Amino acid sequence: MEGTDPVNKKLAAALSGGAVLAGALSGCSSGDKGPDPKLIAWAKTVCDAVPAQDAKIKAANEAISTTASDTTSSAATIQKTDSQAFQDMSDGYKALAAAISSAGAPPGVDDGAKRQQNVVTTLNSLSASYADLKKKVDALDTKNQAKFASGLQDVASQTTQLEAQSKSGTAALNALEQGEVKDAIAEQASCKKVSSAPSSGASAPASSASSTAG
Repeated sequence: MEGTDPVNKKLAAALSGGAVLAGALSGCSSGDKGPDPKLIAWAKTVCDAVPAQDAKIKAANEAISTTASDTTSSAATIQKTDSQAFQDMSDGYKALAAAISSAGAPPGVDDGAKRQQNVVTTLNSLSASYADLKKKVDALDTKNQAKFASGLQDVASQTTQLEAQSKSGTAALNALEQGEVKDAIAEQASCKKVSSAPSSGASAPASSASSTAG
C-alpha cells in the first residue's frame, strides 16, 4: 500500500533493530565453583519459561517485518498483522514476568528480591505498552489511506518509549544476573538454547516493539 509503505518500513526497521529481553537470560559461567543447588532450581524455573515466549516475541517481530517488506500489503492486512504481533509481544512479556515473579527472589543473593521485582515491573510495563499499541492499531481507519498512514506514524513514534523500556529491562536483568545467579542460569539448557539461537534483531526487546509498529 503506497501511502503506508514508508511508515510501515520505518516501523519495522525500528522494531527489528532490537533483540528480545528474554535473550538477555543467557549468562556464561563466571567461575569454577558450582552455584548453590537452590539457586540452580530457581534458575531452572525461570529459564524453562523463556524459550516459548522468546519464540513468540521473535515470530511477532518477523511477521511485522514481512508485512512491511511487502509493498502490496493492504491497510487491513497491516492492521491485522501488527495487531496480532503486538498482542503476542504483550502476552510474551507478561508470561516472562509471571515466571520470574512466581520463581521468587533468587536464594542467597543480596538484594535479590529487589532485583527480581525490578525485572518483573519492567516486563509487565513492556507488556502493557504493547497492549496499548494493539488498541491503537485496532482503532485505525483502514478505509482512509491518509488517516491510516497518519495513525500508523503515531504508533511508530511510540517505539522511542519502548526502546527506553527495553533498555531498562535489559539493565534490570543484568543487575539480577550477577555472580552465582549468572552461573546458575548458564547451566540451564533452556537458556542456552535461547542464547545460541540465531536472532534477526539486536539485543533489546524494545526494538522488537518498534518493528511491530511496522
